Amino acid sequence: MKEISINGKKREVLGKKASKQLRKEGFIPCNIYGESKDADGNPVALAFAASFNELRKLIYTPHIYVVKLNIDGTDHTAIMKEIQFHPVTDAPLHVDFYEVNDQKPITIGIPVKLVGLAQGVRDGGRMNLSIRKIDVTAPYQQIPEHLDVDVTNLRIGKSIKVGELSYEGLELATSKDVVVCSVKMTRNATASAGDATEEGGDEAAADAPAAK
Repeated sequence: MKEISINGKKREVLGKKASKQLRKEGFIPCNIYGESKDADGNPVALAFAASFNELRKLIYTPHIYVVKLNIDGTDHTAIMKEIQFHPVTDAPLHVDFYEVNDQKPITIGIPVKLVGLAQGVRDGGRMNLSIRKIDVTAPYQQIPEHLDVDVTNLRIGKSIKVGELSYEGLELATSKDVVVCSVKMTRNATASAGDATEEGGDEAAADAPAAK
């Protein structure tokens, strides 16, 4: 996984009013969750704020990053877990991070990358990507930037499911029955199939012995 460094400062004052003021100043309210639990066993969050200018390269990217957070001089290694966006403007309102370490596996969605030109597409079909990410569980150092899915032999009407995939060192957490991609029939493919049938019929007729 790629790495990115972000600086943050602890939030001493919480609440909607304080968060709104932070956004006006060009900062985004954030939380980082680690191993700490409260008396009821719920995760304890460290509230901090980070500059939007630093966070934007993490938010607006398809890539998965390990985030090196420096919060008031203390270093944390984390991954971004969730972003809240404004329902109208799509501006980021809040970002949650999850602290990671060398021993504890994490579960995270990894982008799917289709590799090869499917036979079904060569025959006139249309490739359909059903899911853009597959959840995997592994130590963060073993998590790749994307998951390659070879579609070279995929024909029209066929699909690839999560259960058909495997990657060394990774446990796939998405359900095995979920369809990753498929090749759909198109009008062009239907017409091509019809033409091929007609041509085959004509050839058969030409090859047939003449009636006596």
